[in-house]
Amino acid sequence: MADIPQLQKIASQVRRDIVRMVHAVNSGHPGGSLGCADFFTALYFDILQHDPQNWDMNGTNQDLFFLSNGHISPVFYSVLARSGYFPVAELATFRKLNSRLQGHPTTHEHLPGVRVASGSLGQGLSVAIGSALAKKLNGDNKLVYVLCGDGELQEGQVWEAAMYAAAKKVDNIIATIDFNGRQIDGDTDAVLPMGSLEAKWRAFGWEVINMNGNNMTDVIATLRIAKTFTGKQKPVMILMKTEMGQGVNFMMGSHKWHGVAPNDAQLAESLAQLEAMGDY
Repeated sequence: MADIPQLQKIASQVRRDIVRMVHAVNSGHPGGSLGCADFFTALYFDILQHDPQNWDMNGTNQDLFFLSNGHISPVFYSVLARSGYFPVAELATFRKLNSRLQGHPTTHEHLPGVRVASGSLGQGLSVAIGSALAKKLNGDNKLVYVLCGDGELQEGQVWEAAMYAAAKKVDNIIATIDFNGRQIDGDTDAVLPMGSLEAKWRAFGWEVINMNGNNMTDVIATLRIAKTFTGKQKPVMILMKTEMGQGVNFMMGSHKWHGVAPNDAQLAESLAQLEAMGDY
């Protein structure tokens, strides 16, 4: 069973990594990264069947994860490093020249844990579905996970992929949407309302589960429930409700911290809040 307090401490450390990384280069996307820290921590430290020490691009007999909304790379890099894919000290190179930790994950730097370049929104679900089908063809019974943003659902390719996965009964995939209701230009409902995401995904033929993405107990429980729905002829979608900037009070409740770095004083304030959550 998962040690919830320990996972919460890891998530707090991940959030500290995020604000430090973005502050150091005055560039990056802290809002969505902070909101997704609990999900990434639960996935990489409890749910995924993976082997960081024996990583390769194929991921044979291991669960795979794809990040579609690649701008939240800080949380991805932090969790990859802290779960053993590469040294934690390398986080200090984030967004610097010749770094493997580019602003959006890429593959030509050969960073362990990254199997696809991402950040051009709308593509990740298609990639994940292709990988899930490959696992079926290869007789590999492990699962494929993918995270998308809610603003990303304004891309038409997502819905083509949604139709395809349901029609072809791709039932070894668990997709998650970071449903924080915000994107770079404002609230998603103000930019382009999407109506009921639950109704849409059910209508497209997916099994749909709702999750509180900022409650570690619920994240673990929901991800485990999602696994029980695999292998039943339907793809699985988790609608993960999060708060952009979760853990740093002045970043929460607004889209303004989607892609803005904290200054020195704001970094200190952020760390003071996050350090109160415990050390890892």
